[in-house]
Amino acid sequence: MEPKEHKNGGTKAALFVYGVTLLENMAYLSNIFSMITYFNGYMNFGLVKSATTLTNFVGAVNLLSLVGGFVCDTYLSRYKATFLFGVIEILGYGILALQAHFNNLRPFPCKNIVPDRTSQCEPASQQQQAMFFAGLYLFALGTGAIKAAISSLGGDQFDENDPYEALQLSSYFNWLMFSITLGACIGVTVMVWISDNIGWDKSFGLCILLVVIGLCILGSGCKKYRHNTPKGSPIVRLLQVFVVAVRNRSLPAPEDGQKLHEIYGTTGQESELLHRTDQFRFLDKAAIVTEVAPWKTCTITQIEEAKIMLRMLPLILSTIFMNTCLAQMQTFSVQQTLTLNRRLGCFNIPGPSIQFIPLFIMVISLPLYDKIFVPFARKMTGIPSGIRPLQRVGVGLVLSIITMTIAGFIETKRKNLAYRVDMVDTTDPLPMTMFWLAPQFGIFGLADMFTMVGLLEFFYSESSTRMKSLGMSIAFSSLAFGYLLSSVVVEVVDNVTGGWLASNNLNRDKLNYFYWLLAGLSLVNFGFYLMCSSWYKYKKLGGAKQVQMLGKGSEDGT
Repeated sequence: MEPKEHKNGGTKAALFVYGVTLLENMAYLSNIFSMITYFNGYMNFGLVKSATTLTNFVGAVNLLSLVGGFVCDTYLSRYKATFLFGVIEILGYGILALQAHFNNLRPFPCKNIVPDRTSQCEPASQQQQAMFFAGLYLFALGTGAIKAAISSLGGDQFDENDPYEALQLSSYFNWLMFSITLGACIGVTVMVWISDNIGWDKSFGLCILLVVIGLCILGSGCKKYRHNTPKGSPIVRLLQVFVVAVRNRSLPAPEDGQKLHEIYGTTGQESELLHRTDQFRFLDKAAIVTEVAPWKTCTITQIEEAKIMLRMLPLILSTIFMNTCLAQMQTFSVQQTLTLNRRLGCFNIPGPSIQFIPLFIMVISLPLYDKIFVPFARKMTGIPSGIRPLQRVGVGLVLSIITMTIAGFIETKRKNLAYRVDMVDTTDPLPMTMFWLAPQFGIFGLADMFTMVGLLEFFYSESSTRMKSLGMSIAFSSLAFGYLLSSVVVEVVDNVTGGWLASNNLNRDKLNYFYWLLAGLSLVNFGFYLMCSSWYKYKKLGGAKQVQMLGKGSEDGT
């Protein structure tokens, strides 16, 4: 299969996207893994407020990707939007760096009253907190919006209608996740070490430098990109469909589907037209021609865009719970490491560093998946990505069930050991290595690889050309809702069970029961996902040869 000749785009253009993604995530993810120590040690937030601030921040980052998606599809090209939000991210880092550097901009450090037990902390003033949250959420807006802009910019470099480039597009999402993960690996080691040993002001300053270098790399590839042109607000287009459908609800639908409204243009435009489907047929009344005007009549393609979004909603809901499990791996599972022997030879490994394991698994697995599994599966299925994106997401959900089941058994072993050696009420590490937790972290790394890449590919490929960035941001919003749901799940379970997680002592808590409950709920969630994915109909484009078929009935891509 020979590629078509294109002046711009392709894998060479995507290389610039990989570079920006790696550097930006090196900065962002290093803060995710270690910033709770800044909240607690520099801003004098209590442990509860520190944990809540971090959870809210991660949720905000992924929710604000919706802002980036909206801006890209409505006002600015993805290229220009990346620069805009990159500058906002740099401004956020700058405020945090100034506050970390100047002592008078943050509260005095805590003073120990009884060594290693109690301390007296001066709370941050309102002005100090205002400066802190301004910097933190400018950082969140910048990095969150960049996620939608840069990832969809990379996808734009491949033509979905070109069979050769369709294969490259599938690989693009694997290498995009590889760039994110490699950046995280460097961030969780090098960047975390800098913040802990040299200073947070230097760490935030280095984050600024990384983002600046990333934007320079992005700018150097400007002439190689295929740039999108914003085509108006996708949200307005969706609202028009529902408003017009309600307005035309009493009109009889024509028996001949070809009488429904569609705009046919040049061949290039026709390749973006969508087939009419039978799902949500009440929306088809929006295409009944009464008066050709935006709020009077909609096109079949516009209606199908609305149908796609409706079909996507159950799928995104069914993936949220996996990210709730991910939140537990970054909280309770990390706390487990603090009760175990963390020595490796002569080194004492920090507990949070165990999160390097899933990242390392992903860095190794992604190239193997792309270069070995995908070509083999492609020969069997004829699908460019080897298996469909929704099948890939399903594999990830199954692996997350396995992860939480194993986590329950490992926690049972850890608790039994604490009772057996009579160390239930001590803070000394148990005679059990922290690497017993490696299997649950490793398998979850694979689960994350399958699910996140599958979601990114699915939402990009299934979104219309007018809504690519918004589609990508919806994929990231699954992470946001998963983290936000995590706090609710923990509180509800603790209240309903009478305190499985209330004693602030993992040796007495029933964390193993909690893990098994999550495994059971994940199994139920997987059943819900199977129903949603089997119900979903993949979109089909109406190209120049297909356009005459529009409106003649339902055609799905399952």
